[in-house]
Amino acid sequence: MQGYQLSFFTQQGHRHHGVPLAEWILQEAHRLGIGGATLFAASEGFGGDRRIHAARFFELADQPEEVTMALSSQEAELLLDRLRGEGIKVFYVKTPVEYGMLGEK
Repeated sequence: MQGYQLSFFTQQGHRHHGVPLAEWILQEAHRLGIGGATLFAASEGFGGDRRIHAARFFELADQPEEVTMALSSQEAELLLDRLRGEGIKVFYVKTPVEYGMLGEK
């Protein structure tokens, strides 16, 4: 199938409605019926602010996180519209991809 890989980049300390933002995005994708998504925790990174963000022993709130999924064009727009409607500020990458499932179900 043709669609998009949609990846969101945030930090563990960023929250929406009291829930870590990456977890909220993952849950919202699930609620919208998107077929799958993965949340990755990174050890270190930097963003547009040019500041290093890292998971430190005493401060995990700064730990970089990524939520990635492969989805149809309609699903991508549905999710992006939902985030816009919630007023969420988050960096994302939307890349055209071919995706599918191999093997038996």
